[in-house]
Amino acid sequence: MARPSTQQRRRREVIAAALEAAAEHGLRDLSLTDVANQAGVTRGALLYYYDDLDAILVEAHAAGMQRVGSERAALVAQQEGARAKLATAVAAGLPNGPEDALMRLLYEFDVLAGKSPLHDELVQQLYAEQLALFRSILSEGVESGEFALTGPLDDIAMNFVALEDAYGLHIVAGGSITLEDAHRAIALFAAQAGADYMSRAA
Repeated sequence: MARPSTQQRRRREVIAAALEAAAEHGLRDLSLTDVANQAGVTRGALLYYYDDLDAILVEAHAAGMQRVGSERAALVAQQEGARAKLATAVAAGLPNGPEDALMRLLYEFDVLAGKSPLHDELVQQLYAEQLALFRSILSEGVESGEFALTGPLDDIAMNFVALEDAYGLHIVAGGSITLEDAHRAIALFAAQAGADYMSRAA
Protein backbone atom coordinates (compact mmCIF):
# COMPACT_ATOMS: atom_id res chain seq x y z
CA MET A 1 0.00 0.00 0.00
CA ALA A 2 1.25 3.49 -0.86
CA ARG A 3 2.47 5.58 2.03
CA PRO A 4 0.17 8.41 3.23
CA SER A 5 2.32 11.15 1.65
CA THR A 6 2.28 9.33 -1.68
CA GLN A 7 -1.46 8.75 -1.43
CA GLN A 8 -2.10 12.44 -0.77
CA ARG A 9 0.06 13.48 -3.73
CA ARG A 10 -1.67 11.05 -6.06
CA ARG A 11 -5.10 12.08 -4.87
CA ARG A 12 -4.19 15.73 -5.59
CA GLU A 13 -3.06 14.67 -9.06
CA VAL A 14 -6.37 12.89 -9.66
CA ILE A 15 -8.34 15.96 -8.56
CA ALA A 16 -6.29 18.22 -10.84
CA ALA A 17 -6.91 15.80 -13.71
CA ALA A 18 -10.63 15.70 -12.92
CA LEU A 19 -10.88 19.50 -13.04
CA GLU A 20 -9.02 19.61 -16.35
CA ALA A 21 -11.11 16.80 -17.84
CA ALA A 22 -14.35 18.39 -16.63
CA ALA A 23 -13.32 21.71 -18.17
CA GLU A 24 -12.76 19.95 -21.48
CA HIS A 25 -15.78 17.63 -21.56
CA GLY A 26 -18.23 19.34 -19.20
CA LEU A 27 -19.64 17.70 -16.08
CA ARG A 28 -22.67 16.21 -17.82
CA ASP A 29 -20.54 14.21 -20.26
CA LEU A 30 -17.60 13.50 -17.98
CA SER A 31 -16.71 9.86 -17.43
CA LEU A 32 -14.28 8.01 -15.21
CA THR A 33 -12.36 7.12 -18.36
CA ASP A 34 -11.97 10.82 -19.21
CA VAL A 35 -10.44 11.47 -15.80
CA ALA A 36 -8.18 8.42 -16.07
CA ASN A 37 -6.97 9.47 -19.52
CA GLN A 38 -6.28 13.01 -18.29
CA ALA A 39 -4.36 11.63 -15.30
CA GLY A 40 -2.49 9.14 -17.47
CA VAL A 41 -3.60 6.14 -15.41
CA THR A 42 -6.09 3.30 -15.69
CA ARG A 43 -9.65 3.35 -14.36
CA GLY A 44 -8.57 0.72 -11.87
CA ALA A 45 -5.85 3.02 -10.55
CA LEU A 46 -8.44 5.76 -9.93
CA LEU A 47 -10.70 3.35 -8.11
CA TYR A 48 -7.83 2.49 -5.78
CA TYR A 49 -8.09 6.01 -4.37
CA TYR A 50 -11.81 6.78 -4.90
CA ASP A 51 -14.99 4.73 -4.79
CA ASP A 52 -16.44 6.20 -7.99
CA LEU A 53 -16.60 9.26 -10.22
CA ASP A 54 -18.94 11.12 -7.87
CA ALA A 55 -16.44 10.77 -5.02
CA ILE A 56 -13.82 12.36 -7.27
CA LEU A 57 -16.19 15.15 -8.25
CA VAL A 58 -17.07 15.98 -4.66
CA GLU A 59 -13.40 16.45 -3.82
CA ALA A 60 -12.84 18.37 -7.06
CA HIS A 61 -15.78 20.62 -6.16
CA ALA A 62 -14.23 21.33 -2.76
CA ALA A 63 -10.86 22.08 -4.36
CA GLY A 64 -12.42 24.45 -6.88
CA MET A 65 -14.21 26.33 -4.10
CA GLN A 66 -10.90 27.45 -2.62
CA ARG A 67 -10.48 30.10 -5.30
CA VAL A 68 -13.52 32.16 -4.28
CA GLY A 69 -13.37 30.95 -0.70
CA SER A 70 -10.14 30.69 1.25
CA GLU A 71 -7.84 32.02 -1.49
CA ARG A 72 -9.95 35.13 -2.01
CA ALA A 73 -10.22 35.69 1.74
CA ALA A 74 -6.42 35.56 1.95
CA LEU A 75 -6.12 38.20 -0.81
CA VAL A 76 -8.62 40.43 0.98
CA ALA A 77 -6.77 40.08 4.28
CA GLN A 78 -3.65 41.53 2.66
CA GLN A 79 -5.43 44.82 1.92
CA GLU A 80 -5.63 47.87 4.14
CA GLY A 81 -9.01 49.50 4.61
CA ALA A 82 -12.53 48.45 3.73
CA ARG A 83 -12.54 50.12 0.30
CA ALA A 84 -9.47 48.21 -0.84
CA LYS A 85 -10.81 45.00 0.65
CA LEU A 86 -14.16 45.34 -1.10
CA ALA A 87 -12.52 46.13 -4.45
CA THR A 88 -10.31 43.06 -4.07
CA ALA A 89 -13.22 40.83 -3.06
CA VAL A 90 -15.27 41.88 -6.08
CA ALA A 91 -12.39 41.47 -8.53
CA ALA A 92 -11.35 38.07 -7.17
CA GLY A 93 -14.91 36.75 -7.14
CA LEU A 94 -15.60 37.27 -10.83
CA PRO A 95 -14.39 35.05 -13.68
CA ASN A 96 -11.52 36.31 -15.81
CA GLY A 97 -13.66 35.82 -18.90
CA PRO A 98 -15.48 33.13 -20.90
CA GLU A 99 -12.29 31.07 -20.99
CA ASP A 100 -12.11 30.83 -17.18
CA ALA A 101 -12.53 27.04 -16.96
CA LEU A 102 -12.42 26.73 -13.18
CA MET A 103 -15.12 29.33 -12.59
CA ARG A 104 -17.28 27.77 -15.28
CA LEU A 105 -16.93 24.46 -13.47
CA LEU A 106 -18.07 26.00 -10.19
CA TYR A 107 -21.30 27.06 -11.89
CA GLU A 108 -21.68 23.58 -13.33
CA PHE A 109 -21.19 22.09 -9.88
CA ASP A 110 -24.15 24.18 -8.72
CA VAL A 111 -26.31 22.13 -11.10
CA LEU A 112 -25.46 19.03 -9.05
CA ALA A 113 -27.05 20.62 -6.00
CA GLY A 114 -30.31 18.87 -5.29
CA LYS A 115 -28.97 15.62 -6.71
CA SER A 116 -26.25 14.96 -4.19
CA PRO A 117 -26.28 15.83 -0.45
CA LEU A 118 -22.52 16.30 -0.55
CA HIS A 119 -22.70 18.78 -3.42
CA ASP A 120 -25.60 20.51 -1.65
CA GLU A 121 -23.43 20.94 1.39
CA LEU A 122 -20.53 22.35 -0.63
CA VAL A 123 -22.78 24.83 -2.47
CA GLN A 124 -24.22 26.05 0.83
CA GLN A 125 -20.74 26.22 2.36
CA LEU A 126 -19.44 28.39 -0.47
CA TYR A 127 -22.44 30.70 -0.24
CA ALA A 128 -21.89 31.07 3.50
CA GLU A 129 -18.22 31.92 2.90
CA GLN A 130 -19.11 34.49 0.24
CA LEU A 131 -21.72 36.09 2.47
CA ALA A 132 -19.45 36.15 5.52
CA LEU A 133 -16.67 37.82 3.54
CA PHE A 134 -18.87 40.66 2.31
CA ARG A 135 -20.52 41.09 5.72
CA SER A 136 -17.10 41.37 7.36
CA ILE A 137 -15.87 43.98 4.87
CA LEU A 138 -19.05 46.03 5.11
CA SER A 139 -18.94 45.92 8.90
CA GLU A 140 -15.36 47.12 8.89
CA GLY A 141 -16.28 49.93 6.51
CA VAL A 142 -19.14 51.09 8.71
CA GLU A 143 -16.98 51.01 11.82
CA SER A 144 -14.15 52.92 10.13
CA GLY A 145 -16.48 55.49 8.60
CA GLU A 146 -15.51 54.52 5.04
CA PHE A 147 -19.04 53.32 4.32
CA ALA A 148 -22.42 54.84 5.16
CA LEU A 149 -24.80 52.09 4.18
CA THR A 150 -28.19 53.06 2.79
CA GLY A 151 -29.89 49.81 3.84
CA PRO A 152 -29.50 46.80 6.14
CA LEU A 153 -25.96 45.42 6.07
CA ASP A 154 -27.14 41.82 5.67
CA ASP A 155 -29.27 42.66 2.63
CA ILE A 156 -26.45 44.59 0.98
CA ALA A 157 -24.06 41.68 1.57
CA MET A 158 -26.60 39.28 0.04
CA ASN A 159 -26.90 41.52 -3.01
CA PHE A 160 -23.14 41.53 -3.51
CA VAL A 161 -23.16 37.72 -3.55
CA ALA A 162 -26.18 37.60 -5.87
CA LEU A 163 -24.65 40.06 -8.33
CA GLU A 164 -21.33 38.24 -8.26
CA ASP A 165 -23.01 34.92 -9.02
CA ALA A 166 -25.37 36.27 -11.68
CA TYR A 167 -22.82 38.31 -13.59
CA GLY A 168 -20.23 35.56 -13.27
CA LEU A 169 -22.58 33.07 -14.91
CA HIS A 170 -23.18 35.43 -17.83
CA ILE A 171 -19.45 36.03 -18.23
CA VAL A 172 -18.47 32.35 -18.44
CA ALA A 173 -21.40 31.73 -20.79
CA GLY A 174 -19.83 34.21 -23.19
CA GLY A 175 -23.00 36.25 -23.43
CA SER A 176 -23.51 39.97 -23.87
CA ILE A 177 -22.35 40.83 -20.33
CA THR A 178 -18.59 41.28 -20.17
CA LEU A 179 -16.23 41.40 -17.21
CA GLU A 180 -16.04 45.18 -17.63
CA ASP A 181 -19.85 45.42 -17.57
CA ALA A 182 -19.97 43.41 -14.35
CA HIS A 183 -17.32 45.53 -12.65
CA ARG A 184 -19.12 48.73 -13.63
CA ALA A 185 -22.54 47.52 -12.51
CA ILE A 186 -21.32 46.15 -9.18
CA ALA A 187 -19.39 49.35 -8.48
CA LEU A 188 -22.57 51.34 -9.21
CA PHE A 189 -24.58 49.17 -6.81
CA ALA A 190 -21.88 49.58 -4.15
CA ALA A 191 -22.00 53.37 -4.48
CA GLN A 192 -25.81 53.40 -4.30
CA ALA A 193 -25.65 51.16 -1.23
CA GLY A 194 -23.24 53.51 0.52
CA ALA A 195 -20.20 51.28 0.08
CA ASP A 196 -18.39 53.13 -2.68
CA TYR A 197 -15.05 51.38 -3.10
CA MET A 198 -14.00 53.30 -6.22
CA SER A 199 -13.61 56.69 -4.55
CA ARG A 200 -10.43 57.57 -2.72
CA ALA A 201 -10.38 57.58 1.04
CA ALA A 202 -10.77 61.04 2.53
